[in-house]
Amino acid sequence: MAQSRITSLLGCSYPIIQGGMAWVADSTLAAAVSNAGGLGLIAAANAPADVVREEIRRAKMLTDKPFGVNIMMMSPNVEEVAKIVVEEGVQVVTTGAGTPAKYMPAWKEAGIKIIPVVASVAQAKRMERMGADAVVAEGCEAGGHIGELTTMTLVPQVVDAVSIPVLAAGGIADGRGVAAAFLLGAEGVQVGTRFLASEECTIAPEYKEMVLKAKDIDTAVTGRVGGHPVRQLKNAFVREIVAAEKAGTDADKLEEMMAGSLRRAAREGDVKNGSFMAGQIAGLVQDIKPVSRIIEDLFSQASALLGQAGTLL
Repeated sequence: MAQSRITSLLGCSYPIIQGGMAWVADSTLAAAVSNAGGLGLIAAANAPADVVREEIRRAKMLTDKPFGVNIMMMSPNVEEVAKIVVEEGVQVVTTGAGTPAKYMPAWKEAGIKIIPVVASVAQAKRMERMGADAVVAEGCEAGGHIGELTTMTLVPQVVDAVSIPVLAAGGIADGRGVAAAFLLGAEGVQVGTRFLASEECTIAPEYKEMVLKAKDIDTAVTGRVGGHPVRQLKNAFVREIVAAEKAGTDADKLEEMMAGSLRRAAREGDVKNGSFMAGQIAGLVQDIKPVSRIIEDLFSQASALLGQAGTLL
């Protein structure tokens, strides 16, 4: 791959970031992505700070390439994790579920590249003013926490609104998605769901099987009532949450019902009671491959398609 602003910024060969998926994006997956030429991420999520530190140190043993940490600003452990990434010399931090403004000066001073995930033009412009090095414009097709705009509409508007590099996320699982992202003006992509079905991903086999069996209409969004919408694969648990939301169940009760659901999915493979986060593109994922093969296929297909694009006009 030719060098671009994204590959130069991240110190990687391919302009791709692996999504910071809670209970999924661990040191094993992050290292595999970095070793394959992308930028792997460890998801801090709500994990205790010492667990995050341990994962960072383990990733250092598994790869000598740059990797990053995704920090969820809503986490009760955000203060400690924000310090740990500095202490451990993490090269890149991506953020979500809130503003990283409070922590950015210390991160910048430590030389950490800061890449917030945004769901609107206003968020992207605010992050640029605060000193972000790039942004991930994530459409509502994505798995996990989402906004309201689609990738197709969000990415070009963010590209036009900021001068820093933009990575596209949401609905990208093959070379067609990568090519489309570049044509929309993005300089890189963030991919999550496709890596669920990778050999190095350590989630329960039942989770991978659900992704492989998923059809185009097999995801649902919960949490719109409380203002924190989340996309996941449909199962008995999701149908229960949807019914409870429609019945007007209060936020505290809904939170109680959701407690532990990500762990039940990713680590226990509980197909009935787990929250199996995945994007709408899951229906396109048909097989389990090594991370290196996934990345190579994404960019070789995209390159071929972009080369052919002119013949269609």
